[in-house]
Amino acid sequence: MVVVNYQIKKMNKWLKLVISIAMCELVGIVGTPFTIAAIPSWYSTLNRPFFSPPNWLFAPVWTTLYLMMGIAFFLIWNQGFKKSKTKEAAHLFFIQLFLNGIWSPIFFGLKSPFLGLIVIATLWGYLLDTINKFRALSKPAAYLLYPYFGWVSFATLLNAAIVILN
Repeated sequence: MVVVNYQIKKMNKWLKLVISIAMCELVGIVGTPFTIAAIPSWYSTLNRPFFSPPNWLFAPVWTTLYLMMGIAFFLIWNQGFKKSKTKEAAHLFFIQLFLNGIWSPIFFGLKSPFLGLIVIATLWGYLLDTINKFRALSKPAAYLLYPYFGWVSFATLLNAAIVILN
């Protein structure tokens, strides 16, 4: 009986990991149609700053960041949600993930760099809070979010420059 319980518990960890990664990757997939449709038409007509990366770079960067976000969330989820600190960290993670998910439909779908800037600046703040809460529970989970924070910081600057230039 102990062996069976161990196997179920072990399997549940793998299932949590898969769910955590898939959930984050799906957020990226949801915004993809808006982005793909707007890049050759609307986005290509925008004045962009000199530091704007090539369009091909965004997909591999975001895919990697969503993977790291999923692993970070798994490390928190795996601790269970009995403690209020863990629940609060997960709550903040879901808020920032939601904001991440609506940015592309707003920026590219609505063709609104200004509203996109509001969303991404809010995302930046929630992500910083999430990292701080994760750090208290799992330093590796927080470390996994640092590249994401760096990219969101860069994307916020890029979004602000697009607003200013257009």
